[in-house]
Amino acid sequence: MSIQVGPYKLSSQVLLAPMAGTSDKPFRMLCRSLGAGLTTSEMVVIQAHLLRTNKSKYRLDFKGEKSPISIQIAGSEAQELAFSAKKAVEYGADIIDINMGCPAKKVCSKAAGSALMQDESLVQTILESVVNAVDIPVTLKMRTGWDIDNKNAPAIAQIAQQAGIQMLSIHGRTKADKYNGMAEYDTIQAVVGAVDIPVIANGDITSAKQAKQVLDYTKASGIMIGRAAQGNPWIFSQIDHYLKTGKILDSIPFELKKTIILQHIQQIHEFYGDFLGLRLARKHILWYATHLDEKHVQEFWKTINKITDRKRQFELFKDYLNQL
Repeated sequence: MSIQVGPYKLSSQVLLAPMAGTSDKPFRMLCRSLGAGLTTSEMVVIQAHLLRTNKSKYRLDFKGEKSPISIQIAGSEAQELAFSAKKAVEYGADIIDINMGCPAKKVCSKAAGSALMQDESLVQTILESVVNAVDIPVTLKMRTGWDIDNKNAPAIAQIAQQAGIQMLSIHGRTKADKYNGMAEYDTIQAVVGAVDIPVIANGDITSAKQAKQVLDYTKASGIMIGRAAQGNPWIFSQIDHYLKTGKILDSIPFELKKTIILQHIQQIHEFYGDFLGLRLARKHILWYATHLDEKHVQEFWKTINKITDRKRQFELFKDYLNQL
């Protein structure tokens, strides 16, 4: 089954979730090369006074990335989001994604992210104004509702479809759940039944077989992987292969994994430069090390976390991988 978003037919049913601090350019390009059908940028608030900041400079760099490029925007007012959407097009967006899924306090305290789900008429105004502001497809990322008693995702999905939204991604938790407990898929199933546009299931999917079970259960068009890709980007090729063939992909040889990992760390260093590159590479190093060597990771982490030279960081990590 292929997913169509406006004029774009996605190459795979497995998508990378937009994650602040994770789905940056080096990681998006890596996940695309390993089978992700679509990758969405980290959430950006595109306002005139923020465009010259370092954060915006890195978050709005899409040079060399494969089309379609999906940029996620956030905000709490219709005009502000419409402005962000127009600017995102100037930065190369092929698809605009609206964030109504982030449960973070600093986002929700401004009535953005998943907090918006509490006001359905505001949701309608925002979606219509963004869709009308641009000539490219607009998608929406949301949660099941804002708390256990208010799972209004099916109602919002219908509002979204009427407003012209072309795809929905739903994380199987409420805003109040944050990332606690287990994701549930009943609400996602209800959303699929409520609309005709593609619905993508997200939340706690960690293996190829589970991805297939969630698709079969919810009847969603595809699945979105978030935290399960941290330190394990080959999850995309594993799921993609299983969904297309019904067979488990042979495990990737460790030597190849090592090459991919080291290339990724190098790309982080090159993209962000010495100071920021060193710091942002740390979490990826920790995720990879945890994934490959859970037993000894803490010892290694104590050493590498203190390193302040990017070349030394790279060499130390390379030596560590060679010993595994």
